[in-house]
Amino acid sequence: MGEMMFKNKSIKGKNNICGEKIYNLRKSSFPKMSQRILADKLQLLGIDMDKNAIQRIESGQRFVTDIELIALKKVLNVSFEELLQE
Repeated sequence: MGEMMFKNKSIKGKNNICGEKIYNLRKSSFPKMSQRILADKLQLLGIDMDKNAIQRIESGQRFVTDIELIALKKVLNVSFEELLQE
């Protein structure tokens, strides 16, 4: 029997599939939203995140929890489907 392969990374080898989408949504918002502003908006929803965490999410270095995903959906005003589309 072959070895079982676990797939905990995206097709692109990243730790999340929403990071690039978050980056694009943040950059295309009007006015443009900085990583710090996004982190501040998340903190207003009770999510303890700083701009460095946002940067790690956007670059695919950091996993995103379901609780964070719900808050990101609200702040960026998008659907889960839009955030999670590969």
